[in-house]
Amino acid sequence: MPYEAGTYDVIVVGAGHAGCEAGLASARIGAKTLVVTINLDMVAFMPCNPSIGGPAKGTVVREIDALGGEMAKNLDKTYIQMRMLNTGKGPAVRALRAQADKFMYQHEMKKTLENEPNLTLIQGMVEQLIVEDGVCKGVITKTGAVYQSKAVIITTGTFLRGEIILGELKYSSGPNNQQPSIKLSEHLEEIGFELERFKTGTPPRVNSHTIDYSKTEIQPGDDTPLAFSYETTKFITDQLPCWLTYTSERTHQIIEDNLHRSPMYSGMIKGKGPRYCPSIEDKVVRFNDKPRHQIFLEPEGRNTQEVYVQGLSTSLPEEVQHDLLRSVPGLENAKMMRAGYAIEYDSVRPTQLWPTLETKKVKNLYTAGQINGTSGYEEAAAQGLMAGINAAMNILGKEEVILSRSDAYIGVMIDDLITKGTQEPYRLLTSRAEYRLLLRHDNADLRLTELGYSVGLISEERYKKFLAKKQLIEAEIERLKNIILKPSKDVQELIKSQGGSELKDGIRASDLLKRPEMTFEHIWNLVPDEEKLDQDVEEQVEIQIKYEGYIEKSLQQVERLKKMEDKKIPENIDYDAITGLAMEARHNLKEVMPLSIAQASRISGVNPADISILLVYIEQGRIAKVSGKE
Repeated sequence: MPYEAGTYDVIVVGAGHAGCEAGLASARIGAKTLVVTINLDMVAFMPCNPSIGGPAKGTVVREIDALGGEMAKNLDKTYIQMRMLNTGKGPAVRALRAQADKFMYQHEMKKTLENEPNLTLIQGMVEQLIVEDGVCKGVITKTGAVYQSKAVIITTGTFLRGEIILGELKYSSGPNNQQPSIKLSEHLEEIGFELERFKTGTPPRVNSHTIDYSKTEIQPGDDTPLAFSYETTKFITDQLPCWLTYTSERTHQIIEDNLHRSPMYSGMIKGKGPRYCPSIEDKVVRFNDKPRHQIFLEPEGRNTQEVYVQGLSTSLPEEVQHDLLRSVPGLENAKMMRAGYAIEYDSVRPTQLWPTLETKKVKNLYTAGQINGTSGYEEAAAQGLMAGINAAMNILGKEEVILSRSDAYIGVMIDDLITKGTQEPYRLLTSRAEYRLLLRHDNADLRLTELGYSVGLISEERYKKFLAKKQLIEAEIERLKNIILKPSKDVQELIKSQGGSELKDGIRASDLLKRPEMTFEHIWNLVPDEEKLDQDVEEQVEIQIKYEGYIEKSLQQVERLKKMEDKKIPENIDYDAITGLAMEARHNLKEVMPLSIAQASRISGVNPADISILLVYIEQGRIAKVSGKE
């Protein structure tokens, strides 16, 4: 029998990476928050790879931190290895990547939630939403507990009608053999949401004691102290290495001989998988000209012998997986501890969401994470953070937060999802952002700390440190712009030693720094100031000066786009009343309901001619005439 179990401001359904960020953000902003999860032992669990970060994704983790989220802080306390990727390339594509101790990460995040004063964490399975007059007012669990609330955030990951597939075997399950959520999925369909079926997968895990590491290449972490969070001051020094090996000709032969048993090719898997994280079967078929593929052996933690075989994601039968492992150099005698598998699950079509991640169909209901069609812990955490911020701001009567494509990778992701939808599990890539040089790993704090502070997630102390850093950067850039370096012996020798062409006349210190062979340290040694600057300040000064022209060009593009973003589309527009719109454009505009001309221009199937017609229609005041409003 149903019973009244409590009243909250915000209820978060699920405690994966999205749910944790949503719950913490909501509670810290001031909303009394309940987080309900199927299994308390699975809070912030990593069912797939034990790593966080990489190109675009690593930048997102820093953006989460700059806004006041938890992922970066938690990772800095629990990683086993940290590396900066793409150091030989420009700053737009550099990114941190960390191997997490997945069990320590999980336990530390659970402890953080348990210790948050305004947050209650409980175990339970939500099966139904309480919806009255199109407004979400709470949830009902399997045991009949009724929790009332002013807003609900669903962050169910891959649990919605989850099915694990392993060879010819298929059974109902969430990831890692957890209980799936079936009735909530059915309930979402009942109240009118369109669901899609997606698929993801994971590789086998092997016992470290049974790996012959002498046949692999060591992949150590960086010696330089690195951190995801801008607040981290203590660094982990005893890092664990990963190891690199490759598939063999024998590996590929085993796969080809057993393709008929692969659920991907037998027709058993119906859901669409992630293109950018293919299974080993898919890689061998699609890239059959390649003699081998990389396999990374990644420890899952300090207190376990389980090793994640990155690159060998598969849903082939278990006995075939044993053969596959034995065909890889270094794994000839490896003991498989867990078999790889594929999982199919339901997701909500993300074009049914507003930019705040509130659903269009039900007011005060938000969705975040893999339920919105994304893949990856970082994408999930970022959405959870934004949904938590917006749910709390909404019910507290404050302005909700929408990040633009020029503000953050988080803004790029959410805009892509709600405007274009996705035909496969969505993964953030640097190529998705048109302003990559503005959305760098190194400047996330400069872009977003102000916003994090304004919503109440950045402390006064941290904000003051941020302002001081910002002031130091600006002052040093100004100083270097006002110093003229003459072609003295010291200057000429330095330039010559770096392979540059000598000066003929005086030059501003900032202009000399723009030369590709020169670094901030070179310039500082020529014109030192009274006090040495912190490394992150030096980095900002160097990047902002070196790339000044490119950054300025990007900012001009942003300004042009902003004019289109400022051209709002009235809520009461009737696309059927606009003659001349292409049928596809009309259909897609009605589905997405864009808020601005800029967003409308990014919708699939809406071409420039449709935008011109729409602009003319709005500017002529047709909407007012059609609706009878002045």
